[in-house]
Amino acid sequence: MKKILLIIQLLFVVLLTTAQQKSDATKDSLAKIKSLDSVIFYSYLNQDKVKQLPAEQGTYVFAGKKNEVISLTSIAADITNKTGRQVFAKVPGVFVYDMDGSGNQVNIAARGLDPHRGWEFNIRKDGIITNSDMYGYPASHYSMPFESIERLELVRGTGSLEYGAQFGGMLNYVTKQGDTTKPISFENITTAGSFKLLSSYNAIGGKLGKFRYYAYFQRRSKDGYRKNEHTDAEAESIMISYEASRRLSIRLEWARSKYLYRIPGPLTDSMFYADPRQATRSRNYFSPDIHVPSAVINWQLAHQTRLQFTASAVLGRRNSVMWDKPTNIGDTINLSTMQYNNRQVDIDRFNSYTAELRLLQLYRTGKQTSSLAAGVQYMNNDLHRTQLGKGTTGSDYDLTLVDPVYGRDVHFKTKNIALFVENKLQVLHNLSVNVGARVEIGKTDMSGKIVYYPDNQVPVSIDHHYPLLGINIAYKAGKNTELYGGISQSYRPMLFKDLIPTSLYEKIDSTIKDSKGYNAEAGFRGSKSFLRWDVTAYLLQYNNRFGTLAITDNTGTFYTYRTNIGNSLTKGLEILLQADWILGSKTALSVFTSTAFVHARYTKGMVKSGNANLNVAGNKVESAPDLITRNGATIRVGKMSFSLLYSYTSETFADPLNTVAPLKSTGAIGLVPAYGLLDMNAAVKISKNLEVKMSLNNCTNKQYFTKRPLFYPGPGVWSSDGRNGSVTVAVRL
Repeated sequence: MKKILLIIQLLFVVLLTTAQQKSDATKDSLAKIKSLDSVIFYSYLNQDKVKQLPAEQGTYVFAGKKNEVISLTSIAADITNKTGRQVFAKVPGVFVYDMDGSGNQVNIAARGLDPHRGWEFNIRKDGIITNSDMYGYPASHYSMPFESIERLELVRGTGSLEYGAQFGGMLNYVTKQGDTTKPISFENITTAGSFKLLSSYNAIGGKLGKFRYYAYFQRRSKDGYRKNEHTDAEAESIMISYEASRRLSIRLEWARSKYLYRIPGPLTDSMFYADPRQATRSRNYFSPDIHVPSAVINWQLAHQTRLQFTASAVLGRRNSVMWDKPTNIGDTINLSTMQYNNRQVDIDRFNSYTAELRLLQLYRTGKQTSSLAAGVQYMNNDLHRTQLGKGTTGSDYDLTLVDPVYGRDVHFKTKNIALFVENKLQVLHNLSVNVGARVEIGKTDMSGKIVYYPDNQVPVSIDHHYPLLGINIAYKAGKNTELYGGISQSYRPMLFKDLIPTSLYEKIDSTIKDSKGYNAEAGFRGSKSFLRWDVTAYLLQYNNRFGTLAITDNTGTFYTYRTNIGNSLTKGLEILLQADWILGSKTALSVFTSTAFVHARYTKGMVKSGNANLNVAGNKVESAPDLITRNGATIRVGKMSFSLLYSYTSETFADPLNTVAPLKSTGAIGLVPAYGLLDMNAAVKISKNLEVKMSLNNCTNKQYFTKRPLFYPGPGVWSSDGRNGSVTVAVRL
C-alpha cells in the first residue's frame, strides 16, 4: 500500500513538471479565445477549486484562520449518498466514519477527534446551529439532503471564539437560494443506483418584488449493502426572505429531516471476514425526526456597521427500538414463549433554543480599515431522555411499551450565555492581527429517575464558567500568497452519557470536569501559475478526557468509576496541493493530493482493564489514523468530465489500551486495519437545463470497516459499503 502511495505522489510530481511545458506552449493561443462557450468553460473549471473565506463575511471575521470553502454543485462526488471521502476529498485530514447507512448522516472529524455524528464540530446550516443539544448530546441528527447545499464552509478550531468553544471548529452548510432573476425556477435531481437506491429531490425558488423564496422536498429509499439493511428518508424546507430596504432584510425558514434506518447489527471479526454483508439483527430500527425553525434579521445600520439577530431551535426526537445486546447474544426465538424477546425502546426528546445577536463594526486605524466582531449568544436546552423501555416482541418499527415505566427517565436542562469579541487590527496593508475572547457562563441540571440507582444520587448540577482567549495573525507575503497562524482555547462540556451510570456498580466522580485545551496552527497558502497550495502545521491539546477506572472502596466493594482519565496531544501536518492546466480551448487537466499526517497520543492517563488500571501514556488516541491521504485527477473536455480518486486511511485502534487482537466474542475492541479505496465520477452537462452524473464507488470492491464503536449502533465491526454505483439526472428550468 505504501508503494502505491509513493507511485501516486511521484506521478503527481512528474505531472507538475512536464505538463507545465504544455501549459506554457498553449498560453498565447488561449489568450485569443473569445467565444462564450470558452468563458463558461473556464468559469466551470474555477469552481472545482477549494477556496478560502474572505477576511470578513457577514458579521464574522475569518482573517488568519484555517478554512476551506467547497462548492457542492460542481465537485466530483456522490452527493446523494453523502460519500464523505469524496465530498471532503480536498480537505486534508478529515476522517470519515461510516455509520447509519450511506446517505443518512455525515460522521466526520479532524485532528484526532471523535467522528461520531460530527459532534466535535459546531454544525450550522446558513449560520443556524443544528447540533441537537450542545451540552447534553451535541451530535447533529438533522440530516439535510446534499442536493440542497450550495457550498460547505469549514473553519478549524482556532476560529472557534466567535461561534462556539468546540475543538473541531465550525462546519456551515450553505443552502441554495434559487434563481433570483425570475419569479419562479424549478430543479429536479433524480438518482438511481445500487441496492435499489432511488432518490428524488425537487425544489422551487425565485424572487417576487421584495420577496425571495426557496422550498424543497426530498424522498429517498435504499436497501443498503448488508442484508436486513434499509433506509426510508425524507426532508423538507421552506424559506421566505423579505427585503424591507437595501439595509434591512428578514428571513424565515423551517426545515425538517426524518429517516428510518433498519440496522443490520454488528459483526465479529470472523463474521466480517467470512461474509461482510451478513446481518446479526433484523428487528433493530433507528429514526431521528428533527425540525429546525429559524428567524434571521440582517440590518446594515451604517456603511461600516452590520447587525444580525438570529433566533432558532432544534426540536424533535431520536427514536430507536433494538435488541440491544452484544454480537454473541443472538436475536432468536425464546423457546419458553415461542416468541422473540422484548426489544429495548429509547427516545430522546430535543428542545434546544438559541438566540444570537452579532455586530460587525469596521473602523479606520490610520490608512487601514480594521474590524471588530462582537456578540452575545443565549441557549436554553432541555434534553428529555427516556431509555431502557420494555418494547414489543414484534419485528417491525414499533415504539410501543408493554411496561409504561422506563428504566431511565431523566431531564438534562442547560441555560448558558456566551459573550464574545474579536478585533482584527489591520496593522499594515498586508498584515493583520486578531485578538479575541469568549466567556461562557452556564449551568446544567440533571434530574429524574433511574430504576437501578438510588434517587438521591441522580440529581447533578454542573457549572460552566470558561473564559477563552485566542489570537490569529495573517501576513500577505505576495499578491496570491499568505502566511497565517493562531492559537485559541476550547472546551467540551460533559455529555449526558458521561454522567449516566450504566449499573449500580458504576459511580460518577462528583468532581468530574469538562474537557478543555487549545488549538494552535501555522500555515502557508497561495497560488502561482498552475499551482495552488495550503500547508498547515498544528497542535491540539485535549485535557481532562473522559473514561473509566477500577476502584475498590474501604469496604472492599469493587465498582467502575467514571472520571477524567488523562490528557492527549495531537500534532500534525495538513497538505493540499492542486495543479490545473488548460491543455486546449476546451480541454483541461486537474490533479491534487490532500494528505494529513496525524500524531495523536495520550500524554498521561489511566484506564480500566478488567479489575486493574493501566497507564496509557504514549498510546495512540482511538480512531485517530497516523495518515489520511486522498489523491485525484480530473480531465475535462468541453462539457464532460471524468474523475478518479484514491483514498487511503491507515490503521487505528478502538480503545486507549491499543488492543491489537480483536475481542473474539463481540469484535468491540481491536485493531481497525488500514484501507485504500478507488472511486470514479463522471459528468456531462448536456445543456444549461440538463446534466447527467455517474458515480462508481469502491471500484475494487474493497471489504473494510472504519471504526469499532463501543456504544450506538452496537459494539463490534460494522461493514462499509462494497462496490456500488449510481446515475443522477438533474433538470433545471
